Amino acid sequence: MTRRGWLIAALVACCVSACDASPEAERAVSTPGATVTVALGDRPFQLRLPTSYADGTKMPLVVLLHGYGSDAAEAGRYFGLTAEADRRGFLLAMPDGTRNGRGQRFWNATSACCDFARSGTDDSGYLRQLIDVVKAAHPVDAGRVYLIGHSNGGFMAYRMACEHADTVTAIVSLAGAVADDAAECAPSRPVGILQIHGTADGTIRYDGGMNGGQPYPSAAVGVERWRRYNGCSDQVAPPTAPLDLDSSLPGAETTVTAYRAGCRAGGQVTLWSIPDGGHVPALSPTFAATVVDHLLAP
Repeated sequence: MTRRGWLIAALVACCVSACDASPEAERAVSTPGATVTVALGDRPFQLRLPTSYADGTKMPLVVLLHGYGSDAAEAGRYFGLTAEADRRGFLLAMPDGTRNGRGQRFWNATSACCDFARSGTDDSGYLRQLIDVVKAAHPVDAGRVYLIGHSNGGFMAYRMACEHADTVTAIVSLAGAVADDAAECAPSRPVGILQIHGTADGTIRYDGGMNGGQPYPSAAVGVERWRRYNGCSDQVAPPTAPLDLDSSLPGAETTVTAYRAGCRAGGQVTLWSIPDGGHVPALSPTFAATVVDHLLAP
């Protein structure tokens, strides 16, 4: 079946899991403030419609990617993006990775994370289809499609930026990393990058390391690669005030390193470093708003 045929079939099969086409199910598809289950082959996903949802009004789309062994529900609670979806008026898609032989959900992002059984699951294709299905059923602003991922989800967000730069506007990777082999990434156009990483992360190390017997580069290397991909100069933007991202650390602890000069349109590259921050930071009450404000800034 062609890709267009697959999408049509998926949408005809039904956009929500309540495929009986009951009046309640039909209303849920476009009810402001509703979270609906969208069918996509054997991997349905949750989609939050903001309280400001209105048919025909184009909105940004944010896709949230959980970490290894986690799931969409847990990631939703951790990041607290539902309230931000309502405040800022964006669609929020929350998919699940597939389960491995140990029952742990994962994304097949890079050799280091986290398809350890080498199943070859095509998560890049799945997430591209997810974006297309949401676009087909809802008024998405195609110029504002974002991915936010934690750990394995951050690795996956980078892969999507590499392989689907024509669709992805910007990504946020919290404690993730780029592929070790730079040849695996050849974005067709600039993608905005925000890397957030704790310097004391013992799982995916800030300075790079090994995971599952495979190497991954440091946060700085990943940012440097994307600076070059996006055509930014090596001039660091003037320093800004530290951010308060981790509530377990005193004060505003996070430093900002940004590259804006010379970047091709939409290609700003930024690193938020959390001194003494771990792999699963205790996200501050302002974390979600700070990240979303960064993504949606003009």
